[in-house]
Amino acid sequence: MSAFFRIARARRWVAADARVLGADTPRRDAQGFGRVDILVEAGRIGAVAPAGTADFGDAPRLPLAGRIALPAFIDAHTHLDKGHIWRRAPNATGEFAHALETTAVDRTARWSAQDVAARMEFGLRCAYASGTRAIRTHLDSVGPQAGISFPVFAAARARWKGRIDLQASPLFGVEALFETGHLQTIEAMVEAHGSKLLGAVTYIIPRLQEALDALFALAERKGWDLDFHVDESADPAARSLGLIAETALARRFASRILVGHCCSLARQDEGERERTIEKVARARIDVVSLPMCNMFLQDRQAGRTPRWRGVTALHELKAAGIETMIASDNTRDPFYAYGDLDMMETWREGVRIVHLDYAHADWAHAVSASPARAMRLTAPRIAVGEPADIILTQARDFTELFARPQSDRVVVRDGAALDVAPPSYAELDQLEGLAP
Repeated sequence: MSAFFRIARARRWVAADARVLGADTPRRDAQGFGRVDILVEAGRIGAVAPAGTADFGDAPRLPLAGRIALPAFIDAHTHLDKGHIWRRAPNATGEFAHALETTAVDRTARWSAQDVAARMEFGLRCAYASGTRAIRTHLDSVGPQAGISFPVFAAARARWKGRIDLQASPLFGVEALFETGHLQTIEAMVEAHGSKLLGAVTYIIPRLQEALDALFALAERKGWDLDFHVDESADPAARSLGLIAETALARRFASRILVGHCCSLARQDEGERERTIEKVARARIDVVSLPMCNMFLQDRQAGRTPRWRGVTALHELKAAGIETMIASDNTRDPFYAYGDLDMMETWREGVRIVHLDYAHADWAHAVSASPARAMRLTAPRIAVGEPADIILTQARDFTELFARPQSDRVVVRDGAALDVAPPSYAELDQLEGLAP
């Protein structure tokens, strides 16, 4: 084992001269970083002091020489049940409608408990190696699939306790609520597996208000939070976001609401967009953008260059005081052919796609603190008394951080450096249709 890992696995050690972000960080530079020494002891952060000012006795020192240390990542919107089926269910056109169709065929034919469990475990190992501490996943809940995937998820949540905090929300097209017994089935499944989350895919249908009222009523009765896939469309007429906000306001909904995608918001005229954002802010709704997946799917037409990036009006939402964040979304499935549940990649690509720079530090919350709040979790921080869950990079400023994938980062969990790497894709070859 290298000297680096010997130091970073000691019971008590110092990350010396690290660059960190934080409002209480001393001597901040123009990018918002302060240079500090971090004392790690017994799995927690024992002290944070300006670099070179504290005497930590004989604790071994890991010299970072001004390299960036980040808090753990939080991924608020994923699809662990869909992950890694691309090889057997490729999206031949890359379009959203074909992604829906292809996924439905594969789900019906192959999503056994064994299949879902193996792919879910693979994804969690990827996320853990990259530095993610908590994940919310959406589980396809149509037909008999909820009865398969929710028990698999519950087993994974128990298995990963202490490494990754897991949450799950059911996922189905909102019109399914008009099928006899569907809402009762979903209620029973969520109740049985302690998820305390309710959600659906919303789009404009004649009875959307009725469907939303049914979901809100159940969430109110149970004290559950809501998590919606909203307006994942380039059509400016896709306006279910405004109706969700109006419903929350009319009902004085007390729990949290997270909405994902909201792509069409960016396609609406300025007045419509401003009115919708104002309602979302008053309703205290949180918004997660999925920049990589939405850029892949939206405005895709064969032989035609896309005219927009597919993402929502994230800057305007943030300016209105709305909790905003980005997340991984799909990985190697018909909705997104790439991805690895690596929030460093999500942040890096989000900077490029959504212009999360000028100033970079103002958007650091989007991959850690904001998703933590949306998920009712304690936000990861490099602060005294917090768990020593830290990501050590080779970068010394934001341009270095985002110029490379940071594949050489070191993930510290509970005060000890992890000696883990993402699993080999060959491990999935055992599943039907996934061997090359």
